[in-house]
Amino acid sequence: MRTKLMNMLQERKDEITQIRRHLHEHPELSFHEAETAKFIQDFYKGKDVEVATEVGNGHAVVVTIKGGKPGKTIALRADFDALPIEEQTDLPFKSKNPGVMHACGHDGHTAYLLVLADCLIQLKENIPGTIKIVHQHAEETPPGGAKSVVESGILDDVDQIFGIHVFPFGESGQVYYHSGYAMAGRTYFKLKIQGVGGHGSSPHMANDAIVAGAYFVTAIQTVVSRRLNPFDTGVITIGSFDGKGSFNVIKDAVELEGDVRYMNTENRDKIDAEIHRIVSGIEAMFGVSVELTYTNDYPPLYNDPAVTEQVVASLQKGLGEYLTDISMYDMLSGSEDFAYYLQKIPGVFFYIGAKPKNTPHAYFNHHPKFDIDEDALLVAAKSVADVVLDYFKLNG
Repeated sequence: MRTKLMNMLQERKDEITQIRRHLHEHPELSFHEAETAKFIQDFYKGKDVEVATEVGNGHAVVVTIKGGKPGKTIALRADFDALPIEEQTDLPFKSKNPGVMHACGHDGHTAYLLVLADCLIQLKENIPGTIKIVHQHAEETPPGGAKSVVESGILDDVDQIFGIHVFPFGESGQVYYHSGYAMAGRTYFKLKIQGVGGHGSSPHMANDAIVAGAYFVTAIQTVVSRRLNPFDTGVITIGSFDGKGSFNVIKDAVELEGDVRYMNTENRDKIDAEIHRIVSGIEAMFGVSVELTYTNDYPPLYNDPAVTEQVVASLQKGLGEYLTDISMYDMLSGSEDFAYYLQKIPGVFFYIGAKPKNTPHAYFNHHPKFDIDEDALLVAAKSVADVVLDYFKLNG
């Protein structure tokens, strides 16, 4: 079974590349991926599977492959949305949609999973269980698509779930993993401070919102430096401070926006409580009113340790074939809405090296010149195939 599946994937390497390039040329933003979803649906037409469309809060497509024998159920997920970025590559298949680009590799995720799914469909009579293929919309934009897919109930019967992401910090053939908390959670906040405007010559007749806002910027730096355990990690960033006005006018209101990152739910709750406490203090200290919008976007991503060990053992079979190295990688401070699946279902999200060949400096994900080594997509397909085969004990 393993030899047959690996040969099938190898024979369809060019098809994976062609699909990736088609999707790269036609990127669509989160929650607006109607044509991409149609492309995915059309791919499965005439195949012996169940196809659910418009799953969750957008264009997600969930395909159910029922094996020839009863057994457990696993899920494989790939995202398919793009980013609001003007592409600056010289690729012959660069984006045809101005201001929209597949700058994170989701085109490649979708391409590899489509072909892998088709191969598994052809071999499904040998599979003792069910495989659900989750083509997910809107990973890039909160609230994201994953949470709503989970809430739809379509994955309630899933026993384990797996996903990958291409990254240029390793070359094709290299795979990386991290057990336990692997990627950061993320919170967005917006603060509107309302004071009393006035003339710069008469501060006693006004209540300066800029002073209150500046104090807030300084005060929240103490949350990480003085409230978190020194061995824990957290980041609070003020990305916008809108206080523009005239040089001699005291502003009556300012708006601040920021971003919080944390590596576990305990620190998320601690930072949350501290920021709200400081906001209350600002109101009392400066006599201003503060309107706080505080939204926990994506939770920290937690790879189940036992399942991670299982995945690493499965990937060992690829060493010397399609893999050159399997390494543990540090926690990443980026966020991923795959974390919502892992809150409910044990599973693993791991990384596929995809640094372009002969490139001394690879541009990271979300850069307008981001690109991948397309050979990495076959590595992704074979890696996930080995995980599936091992799970169903079909690796002979």
